[in-house]
Amino acid sequence: MPLLSSPSLPAAAPAPAGAPAPAPVAGGDGPAFSPLYQQIKGLITRSLQAGEWLPGQAIPSEHELAARFRVSQGTVRKAVDELAAENLLVRRQGKGTFVATHAEERTQYRFLRLRADSGATAVLQRRLLDCRRLRAPADVARPLGLKSGDAVVEIRRVLLAEGVPVVLDDIFLPGALFKGLSAERLSDWKGPMYRLFEAEFGVRMIRAEEQIRAVAADAEAAAALALPPGAPLLSVERLSYTYGDKAVELRRGLYRTDGHHYRNALN
Repeated sequence: MPLLSSPSLPAAAPAPAGAPAPAPVAGGDGPAFSPLYQQIKGLITRSLQAGEWLPGQAIPSEHELAARFRVSQGTVRKAVDELAAENLLVRRQGKGTFVATHAEERTQYRFLRLRADSGATAVLQRRLLDCRRLRAPADVARPLGLKSGDAVVEIRRVLLAEGVPVVLDDIFLPGALFKGLSAERLSDWKGPMYRLFEAEFGVRMIRAEEQIRAVAADAEAAAALALPPGAPLLSVERLSYTYGDKAVELRRGLYRTDGHHYRNALN
């Protein structure tokens, strides 16, 4: 598609057949176009979303992608760099670039910011309390983009550090995306839960938003976390998204604050 010309500039030559056309960007006094590497980033993301390359698999080399999209390797490299910075891709020295997966140690707890005051890195254990299908109440349906009464899967679990309960989670998932998810399936799965979601249900969590507030433990939370009623807790409500900025998980967690803290790095 030829670029628009102005009276003072000659028209640009048309792009080669098969190359991405310039994408218009709204705003400003006249037409503008997104950088070429952003267009390539979008095409690669579309392939990830379509499942052309699955979590843990290598994607084609920069040379191969440059030939496929008819752009320079530098353009591809810039697109891949951004996708790696967003944790959609992972570069491995001497091996290539791979689709990120929650199976990797460094990304298993990427969204969990609870840290021990001692600085120790504890391996968290899971205790499943319940897994059931129900009709979504309005306060669950709305953030997930569902209608009240639509089917959702609710998972209730406790996370333990060295045998001590530290997190009580209530997790809500769209029922249409997680058909067949059951307590037995969750109990049998040994890896991270997000890895189960991407490996067996084709749903990958790629980003999340959180709201945090201080609350007092009610009787139910206190019993689950082995605390006295009224003990201070952090309430962390997380909404996780997959490709296309589609919300696919609502998680309401209660975190113990005696011996643990919430840590976030800001750039």
